[in-house]
Amino acid sequence: MKEQKFDDQVEGRNSVLELLESGKDINKIYVTRGEKHGSINKILAIAKQRKIIIVEKDKKQMDEMAQEENYQGVIAIVPPFEYVEIEDILNTAKERQEDPFVLILDGIEDPHNLGSIIRTAETAGVHGIIIPKRRAASVNSTVNKTSAGAVEHMNIARVTNITDAIEKLKQAGLWICGTDINTNKYYYNQDLTGPLGIVIGNEGKGIGEKVRKNCDFLVKIPMKGKVTSLNAAVSTGIVIYEAVKQRIK
Repeated sequence: MKEQKFDDQVEGRNSVLELLESGKDINKIYVTRGEKHGSINKILAIAKQRKIIIVEKDKKQMDEMAQEENYQGVIAIVPPFEYVEIEDILNTAKERQEDPFVLILDGIEDPHNLGSIIRTAETAGVHGIIIPKRRAASVNSTVNKTSAGAVEHMNIARVTNITDAIEKLKQAGLWICGTDINTNKYYYNQDLTGPLGIVIGNEGKGIGEKVRKNCDFLVKIPMKGKVTSLNAAVSTGIVIYEAVKQRIK
C-alpha cells in the first residue's frame, strides 16, 4: 500500500517539462498570461497533446499562487506524490537484475539538500531512497524543482523508524555503510560493491547513535581545510559515485 502525501504543485519550466515527459498525471497547468516564448511553447504543446487543462493567469495571481520565487511562469497542479514501500525498492533492483543500491537519509531537513540528493541518486542508478516521516524534509514542490524532475523517476519510501528500515534491508542481504567523521576509514578504501545501503546523516548532527550502531561499517571523507564538514548533498555525491566507480569495474 503506497502512502500519499505531497504539496500539490510543481513549479519551474524544467520540472514541469520533466513531469509532462514522465507521463505522470497532471490535473492542470497554470501559465502567466503572455508567456509564449522558449520552453513554455514545448510545455503547452505536450500539455495540449495530452489533453491537460491549461489556464492563463495574470502575473500577480501567479505570484500569489507560487511557492517558489523563481517559478518561471509555469505551475503544474498534480495528484499527491506516491511514496513506495521498501519492498518496491528491492523489487526495482531485482527487475533490473542488479545488486540493490539504496540510500538512507537519517534526518535531512533542508528541502534543497533533499532535492539535490535525489537528483544525484537518480543519475547514479540508485534503486531507491528511504527517508523518515518525522523531523525531516518530505517531497514537496521545492524538492521537486531542486531535483530537476528526478523525483518523478525515483522510488522514495517514507518510514516511521530508520533503524527498523535498516534491519529490513539487512535481512534482504544488504550491507549498510554509514558516513561518520569520527571513524578511521576513508570512503575510497572501503569495498562498496554488492548489495549496499548508504546512510547519510542530518546536516548538523550527522547520523544518530542508534543508526550508527546498526551500520555494518563506517566511512569518512578526508577534510584538509579549516571547515570540518561538507554540505550533505555534496557528501552524498562523493560517496555514491565512489560506489558507482567500484561497481562498474
